[in-house]
Amino acid sequence: MTTRSRNVLPLVALATLSLSACATAPGPEITGSGECHAEGLTWAIGKNADEATMRTVFKQSGAGLIIPIGPGSTVATRDHRPDRLRVYLDKDNIITAVRCE
Repeated sequence: MTTRSRNVLPLVALATLSLSACATAPGPEITGSGECHAEGLTWAIGKNADEATMRTVFKQSGAGLIIPIGPGSTVATRDHRPDRLRVYLDKDNIITAVRCE
């Protein structure tokens, strides 16, 4: 075995372990179909987007994915996903809109 291959082997092992840890990390617990419904979330508009509020909005929406969008953020995609909830925030971290997009 050459010196170079001995140096590369630990790096390959570390990379493999790192990737396997990412693959087994649990995601959010989704109850129901995972389909987003924002109709009943108007109560959140004007509220501070603290952790408790965001968790409640996420849970009540039924969505499988929540994405906070702050001022100056660009929405990367315009594709519609029935499981995605976008929460729009102003500069003071106040919720301005909640949409399934």
